Amino acid sequence: MLTWVGKRPLRRVTAFPAQLVEMFNPLNEQGGWRNLLFHGDNKDILAWLLANGFRGKVNLIYIDPPFDSGADYVRKVELRGVTGIARIDGETYTLGEQIQYTDIWANDNYLQFMFERLLLAKELLSEHGSIYLHCDPRREAYLRLLMDEVLGEERLVNEITWIRSLPHGNIAFGFGRNHDTILFYAKGDSPIWNLQHTPHRKEYLDQFYRHVDEDGRVYRLISCINPNKSRRNLTYEWKGITRVWKFSRERMEEMDRKGLLVYSANGIAQYKGYLEEMGGVLVQDTWTDIPPVMGSASEREEYPTQKPEGLLERILLASSKPGDLILDYFIGSGTTAAVAQKLGRRWIGCDINKGAIQTTSKRLQTIIREQIEAERQGSLPGSEGSDQAKPVSLSFSIYRVNDYDLTIQHNEAVNLACEHLGVERTRTDAYFDGTLGKKLVKIVPFGHPLTLLDLQELERELKSRPKEDRHVALVCLGKEPAVDTWLEDWNRHRPVNKIEVIELRTDKKYGKFFTHQPARARVDIKRIKDKIVIQIKDFISPAIVERLNMDQTLFKAQIRDWRAMVDSVMIDTAYGGQVFNVALSDVPERKTDLVAGRYEVPAPNGPTIVAVKITEMLGEEVLVTAEI
Repeated sequence: MLTWVGKRPLRRVTAFPAQLVEMFNPLNEQGGWRNLLFHGDNKDILAWLLANGFRGKVNLIYIDPPFDSGADYVRKVELRGVTGIARIDGETYTLGEQIQYTDIWANDNYLQFMFERLLLAKELLSEHGSIYLHCDPRREAYLRLLMDEVLGEERLVNEITWIRSLPHGNIAFGFGRNHDTILFYAKGDSPIWNLQHTPHRKEYLDQFYRHVDEDGRVYRLISCINPNKSRRNLTYEWKGITRVWKFSRERMEEMDRKGLLVYSANGIAQYKGYLEEMGGVLVQDTWTDIPPVMGSASEREEYPTQKPEGLLERILLASSKPGDLILDYFIGSGTTAAVAQKLGRRWIGCDINKGAIQTTSKRLQTIIREQIEAERQGSLPGSEGSDQAKPVSLSFSIYRVNDYDLTIQHNEAVNLACEHLGVERTRTDAYFDGTLGKKLVKIVPFGHPLTLLDLQELERELKSRPKEDRHVALVCLGKEPAVDTWLEDWNRHRPVNKIEVIELRTDKKYGKFFTHQPARARVDIKRIKDKIVIQIKDFISPAIVERLNMDQTLFKAQIRDWRAMVDSVMIDTAYGGQVFNVALSDVPERKTDLVAGRYEVPAPNGPTIVAVKITEMLGEEVLVTAEI
């Protein structure tokens, strides 16, 4: 058992509700399975899956988590050109963890982070399921001990070595590192398993497969003598020779009738082993035949930790069947989902990084469109004459978990809050939304904080119900300072109708319920002679401010330059409303550099629509347009 500072069991997790934010369903599929892509902290998402019927239903998990290696990508926000305060560290934050590719937290927090998520993942795995954990040499020993504790050391199937690069040159000290490790564990005693083969080397084929039959099929001759001399049931005389044979007498007679037996000069039976039936060389635990994603690869998604599809294809083919459910809760560039879609598996992907969700969504949309076109042309895998599996679904949905866009209809916001709190809805009551235990529940519209006007409205409602003696829970997002004084006075001597406030973002019992406020920009766009001049006046990302645990006033006092929050700026000088054609792109080369903020571009002839796309450091985009 591995021990670290702050180690604690995971006794309880909060299952926050999921909010549907986007759906890709080009064929308008109705019913059946739809693949799932989740944006949020994967701890919250794994808890949601457990609470919504997925316990024991996942057949295969592949994860490529952060390695805590000095070049990784979760649980930090780092702003451009800023040092010191603009960072978040530690497991005490559940969603404040976003930006990619920077140093990670201390070793103890890293181990607790992985420990909790492995415990949840185990509960999701079926008894015939497997988990593959991808790691590098820096953290492999720790992660293996964690896996031993969570799944049992007897469940280790393989420690796979993937040779991911060519030999390194100019190493100052030590040997070049050119491999990753993949830890392969099974949940139970009978995991799904399909043998995998690689083609034989040409030298091997030339040496052994030297025979060709009348049909042109290449074969080698293999002795029928059994190397296991203890098999008495297979000891008999065949063609005058008594030996322990590999096959029963009936099988030998059948092979002889079919012309599959050839006899050596001394009369020993040999059988024809056809090359097409041999399957190749069984894959061992060192993989040297799968190259990494190189610069010009067609599958490249410009994602620094992207893994090749060949790697995931081998894992999925070995440890799952068509139609099985695959989970990757560090989805990254979407390789696991892409391969699952192509191999006819169902898939669930999660990531805290919005850029990863955007990359995965675009990648899967392209694959699904290609599959739809292939089906139209009759060439889709799984169609007649094909031995591959058809896609289970040609659609997917994107959900947010605990990061909600509440600029929505009040009814939908009420549903999210009720699901989170466990409120039993009361559809027949015109005022109260439901009950929580014995308390009446009223959800204050999330467009404003709880005010004295809301309390006075509640008071009038209670006065109209003189026989109502239940207490009341008011659910809100924020409250005015005067509310606490009013409530203290109301509750002081009141035996019935006491009022409790549940403030969703700060309540300790119900966890931190995040609300998503979109980023905002103030941009001046005008035409000066033959130029278009764009000046970004201001920009604020409430999501970054929230994750830095600061209010906007304090944030602006300490981060005076809005450009610290901006990752890139792109400009389209003839925006048509659908496709964004980049006329100018401002992407600073180094993290310490800032975008310019002021731009001059040639103006097209006549009226035009100029679009400015600002992407902040968490991947959220703001589009500002102006007709000039």
